[in-house]
Amino acid sequence: MATKIFTTTLISLIIIISSSHQLLALNHTPKFFRKFPFPSSAKSSQSQPQLDIHYETKFFQQRLNHFSFFKTPMFPQRYLINTENWVVGSGPIFLYCGNEGDIVWFAQNTGFIWEIAPKFGAMVVFPEHRYYGESVPFGSKEEAYKNASTLGYLNAQQALFDFAVLVTDLKRNYSANACPVVLFGGSYGGMLAAWMRLKYPHIAIGALASSAPILQFEDIVPPETFYDIVSNGFKRESSSCFNYIKQSWDVIESKGQTSDGLELLTKTFRFCQKLKSTEDLRDWLESAYSYLAMVNYPYPSEFLMPLPGHPIKEVCRRIDKGPAGTSILERIYEGVNVYYNYTGEAKCFELDDDPHGLSGWNFQACTEMVMPMSSSRKSSMFPPYEYNYSSFQEDCLKNFGVKPRPKQITTVFGGHNIHLALRKFGSNIIFSNGLLDPWSGGSVLQNISESIVSLVTEEGAHHIDLRASTENDPDWLVEQRATEVKLIQGWISDYYQNYKVVFDM
Repeated sequence: MATKIFTTTLISLIIIISSSHQLLALNHTPKFFRKFPFPSSAKSSQSQPQLDIHYETKFFQQRLNHFSFFKTPMFPQRYLINTENWVVGSGPIFLYCGNEGDIVWFAQNTGFIWEIAPKFGAMVVFPEHRYYGESVPFGSKEEAYKNASTLGYLNAQQALFDFAVLVTDLKRNYSANACPVVLFGGSYGGMLAAWMRLKYPHIAIGALASSAPILQFEDIVPPETFYDIVSNGFKRESSSCFNYIKQSWDVIESKGQTSDGLELLTKTFRFCQKLKSTEDLRDWLESAYSYLAMVNYPYPSEFLMPLPGHPIKEVCRRIDKGPAGTSILERIYEGVNVYYNYTGEAKCFELDDDPHGLSGWNFQACTEMVMPMSSSRKSSMFPPYEYNYSSFQEDCLKNFGVKPRPKQITTVFGGHNIHLALRKFGSNIIFSNGLLDPWSGGSVLQNISESIVSLVTEEGAHHIDLRASTENDPDWLVEQRATEVKLIQGWISDYYQNYKVVFDM
């Protein structure tokens, strides 16, 4: 199951640097998860029990363009629904805002909702994001992803309207008009949950937005924030580990320029086919480091790959433990092997990705999800580079025929002076973040009001609070989830109380 899930999902935080350390713009787009496949011959570990969840899979016909009154094509939106614990007609509806990938994968990795739903008597709904998974317009992914004209309906505003139309229809069909809707989401899904609460307060009474970098736009946060946090995650475990990684980029570049350099790098890192460039290797390594920072959980997990608890600690242990005379590249291989081959079952590694080199997120990053990022020379372990919007724009025009709109998200959803804005008109949003997660730097890390709160944990990683509970959960995580449950209970109680007053009147 893990292999299928990983290869069908998502997108990454990958960066590709040219030999002169200049930005290759489109390849440098910030992404949440990348579709790097599992190592050749590797199988997922079954050491972590699978979450036992039950749901019906259904499809809802959505308009392709909600913002036009001309006749528009329809497409089937997949959604997963569970009503086993729902108190018919009065229980809340827990709706997870689908991310940029297969919705089944998110349902299987969002145990928190499934665990608390029985306590609330809640209906659970996981709608899939348009253009991802099986919710593809124009009859096929090939047709939907053909060009900018067919991809042009892939954006956050259309997706939020999908969710709003779907839940409104469900409430009508299930005689649930009086039932409050609570939104959940992690990462991009967390951004959607927060934005939907702000844009559709009449539809949803509150939102839990976990690891949601809604401030990672324009110049709201410094562009080097993400990679500084990734780097600090390694540096706090071992300064020598940090330095080995920092030095490795020049070694890789130097080795790759020799006559047999690519062949030697291929053998050192056990790739199944010969490397075509050092950029492919850098991309592969940077992917692993970024993901390790995101899923630096305190217990073993299989969210992206089978990994031990505190995986960065194990990576640095392997990098540092090499005896005298061990080369930097041999150390790096031993470390990154924790991410790509912790089970030890891989014979070699494949670098094949999407044969078109494009995903739905690439298009979103070239249109509205423009997140500036850079790598600082002093504090980052990655090659230094500056954010270059002009180069980014050129690549978007070349690949999609579109110009990015870097101000679109902040114009539609806000972001600048967000504390002042939300304090005046927002309510009932939880922004939860772990400071080990590199996306935390672009999220809300301070309370805005009594009902828009920030739950920050020093040892937390990427939306760890949404994952299923385990016997290895640290006390701070148990307490965080208990706080979230209490806040959600408060929203629902207030809703019922106000609804009764209105009904009585």
